[in-house]
Amino acid sequence: MKNVLLVGGGKIGIAITEFLTATGEYRLTVADRDPHSLERMPARNVTLKEVSVSDTTAFARVVAGHDIVLAATPFDLTPSVAAAAKQAGAHYLDLTEDVTSTRAIKSLAEGAKTAFIPQCGLAPGFISIVAYDLAKKFDRLRDVSMRVGALPQFPHNALKYNLTWSTDGLINEYCNPCESIRDGLKGEVPALEELEEFSLDGIEYEAFNTSGGLGTLCETLEGKVENLNYKTVRYPGHCEIVKMLVRDLRLGQRRSLFKDVLEMAIPITYQDVVLVFVTVSGWRDGRLTQESYAKKIYATEVGGRMMSAIQITTAAGICAMTDLLVHGKVPQQGFVRQEETLLSDFLANRFGRHYA
Repeated sequence: MKNVLLVGGGKIGIAITEFLTATGEYRLTVADRDPHSLERMPARNVTLKEVSVSDTTAFARVVAGHDIVLAATPFDLTPSVAAAAKQAGAHYLDLTEDVTSTRAIKSLAEGAKTAFIPQCGLAPGFISIVAYDLAKKFDRLRDVSMRVGALPQFPHNALKYNLTWSTDGLINEYCNPCESIRDGLKGEVPALEELEEFSLDGIEYEAFNTSGGLGTLCETLEGKVENLNYKTVRYPGHCEIVKMLVRDLRLGQRRSLFKDVLEMAIPITYQDVVLVFVTVSGWRDGRLTQESYAKKIYATEVGGRMMSAIQITTAAGICAMTDLLVHGKVPQQGFVRQEETLLSDFLANRFGRHYA
């Protein structure tokens, strides 16, 4: 039985706890500085600890004795959690979409005797595994397009959107620069640009640049692909309103206020759908060919409680990677990219099956 320390008792933390404790193969400790968050955690086979991660050395003493650390915290705390995991000699996995945090974790992973596996959620995370799996089927690549959306099943406001996950992470996506490869050159493009429209299963969507979703694929595919980009999917009209808030009203420069506005005005929902859509084109056997992957995942009940699709997909991602790490299906030390995982291994996993 593996001893796992989960840092973060939010909505995703609840789902992770439900998944791992149900197996009977993981002994779980949940750490959070907020006692109210801990009160909401499942009580079965779980130890709860009220603790702060701000002091890395002190937190490393909490990590001691655990085989694996899972960070389901705000992105700005992940480097501290990773540093404590390294001091304590534990494997480390997280869900961050933040590019700067991931670079810090990559630096920490240098010389480590344990694995450091960031970005284990949906996007970045599963989307990179899918895209790289498709890309490997081509002799020469042209375009890799990745589209992901976590959307309400029943949009009811002008934004046609409900909060389904971290508001801080959402604001990062809308405000931070976006990595991409264009005409073979790696660089950055602004968020909320390059709007496109498409339909899937008879439903109209829009997609536009957002930050973080590519994970480490830019590094992995640099020099091997002409064009690589990631866009977030929303219902038509969303991008124009968000751009007005971020740019015209300058809320992108006042992110705490932007967060207050969103959380006061837009309710959360557990009735959501996650859309994953990847298209890869290139040359195979001398012919220009295209191959796509499309999937929708819906909210459902897990462990006797209703969970949103984004909770399920995000938690399933990090739990599947934990399983694959334990069973030797991914590298056991140093910095590990999501695309180093085989899609077949991921979908065959008991947690990864939620995507299948």
